[in-house]
Amino acid sequence: MRSYKLIILPRAEKELKKLPEKEFIKIDQTILHLANTPRPIGCKKLQGTVDTYRIRVGDYRILYRIEDNNLIIEVIRVANRKDAYKL
Repeated sequence: MRSYKLIILPRAEKELKKLPEKEFIKIDQTILHLANTPRPIGCKKLQGTVDTYRIRVGDYRILYRIEDNNLIIEVIRVANRKDAYKL
């Protein structure tokens, strides 16, 4: 099984640090799981994008980009669902 390299963009890292500990633990585990399963059950491709997906973790969304050719997952945002799609 091939494993993807995880890259967390500075904006997502900043958002992760602001999370309550309970939420951080769940989201951190989900992100780590993406390295082995980049398209888990429940993930959705974002419309109008080539390779960007989102996965729901409670009231939060993890937005990430998959580069299958380079085996890279780039975490773009981690935000509450009401703010997740505001760029």
